[in-house]
Amino acid sequence: MANKKVTIKELIHKFNLTLYTINHYTNLGLLKVVGKKKNRRLYDEEDVKYRLEKITELTSQGYPLQLISKELNKESA
Repeated sequence: MANKKVTIKELIHKFNLTLYTINHYTNLGLLKVVGKKKNRRLYDEEDVKYRLEKITELTSQGYPLQLISKELNKESA
């Protein structure tokens, strides 16, 4: 079964995020856009869930977002 692709609006409601946070995390490479539908970015729901858990875990340990981004992208390479 293919992973579910979700829009920003769905991420806001499902993960209790703000539009600013999603855009900021996307710009830093913390969240990956997996496609586009019309003019909307699509994200892989399971990937977002995993990445948000790692972001929460590592920021609570004091890691900066740029370092977390490098680590997450190294894992997915």
